[in-house]
Amino acid sequence: MSNLTVYALKNCDTCKKALKWLTSENIPHTVHDIRADGVDKSFIQPIVETLGWEVALNRRSTTWRGLDEADKENIDNTKAIDLILANPTLMKRPIFVSDTDMVCGFDGKAQDQLKTLL
Repeated sequence: MSNLTVYALKNCDTCKKALKWLTSENIPHTVHDIRADGVDKSFIQPIVETLGWEVALNRRSTTWRGLDEADKENIDNTKAIDLILANPTLMKRPIFVSDTDMVCGFDGKAQDQLKTLL
């Protein structure tokens, strides 16, 4: 079985649901709290480049709404990476990373992807 790391926030309701689901499905995983444990460019860059900044950047978050308008303009992969590094809670979550792939978010489609991934 592939190693699975879940990048999450401990207070995020969606992350809590995802972790509960993983446990109920007996899917072994490790949790990385993006606020407590932090994130670095070597983690963020492949996510943004693989999934696209539109997927990786949470533009519905409180953190996003608190940014200056200039920070919200002309977003590209590089700017998204810099914004997430400066504000880790801007990363859409949870993000599931295995040895071979990654899945962002937690809905029916993500659950199906996780089952086939592992």
